[in-house]
Amino acid sequence: MILNKTLLFSSLLLGVLRRNSIVAREMSGECAANNTSYVPGTHSIAYITIDTEDKAKQLAHNIVTNKLAACVNIIPKILSVYEWEGKINEDPEVLMMVKTRTSQIDALTAYVKANHPYTVCEVISIPISNGNDAYLKWISETVPLPKCK
Repeated sequence: MILNKTLLFSSLLLGVLRRNSIVAREMSGECAANNTSYVPGTHSIAYITIDTEDKAKQLAHNIVTNKLAACVNIIPKILSVYEWEGKINEDPEVLMMVKTRTSQIDALTAYVKANHPYTVCEVISIPISNGNDAYLKWISETVPLPKCK
């Protein structure tokens, strides 16, 4: 019984010492090189699917030309399995990965809805939490902030 209590106490003490060591290193500046000025969520990646590569290229060019995104990656030959109107479907599609400002997602969505061949098109986004500072800065420089109304 005493041995079990001693092991438990030792384990707890070791955990506290490790945590204090990490905090001390961070406070001393040893980890300063890992710090970034990027605000998580400032930029997002939007995913759009479409039926052909030609339509994806046309939509991507228009998105970038209209400053709704800095870059669109086109990934051909994906297979989508989905339910639509009560039926399971399996169709080849193209995936578009769109890098933009989070504040432009609504404008991007509206543009895609107006220019997409599907009745209900996929435009979903996830915020970028971290990354290459120079790349994220480039997105900011390329995609302007939305105009206030």
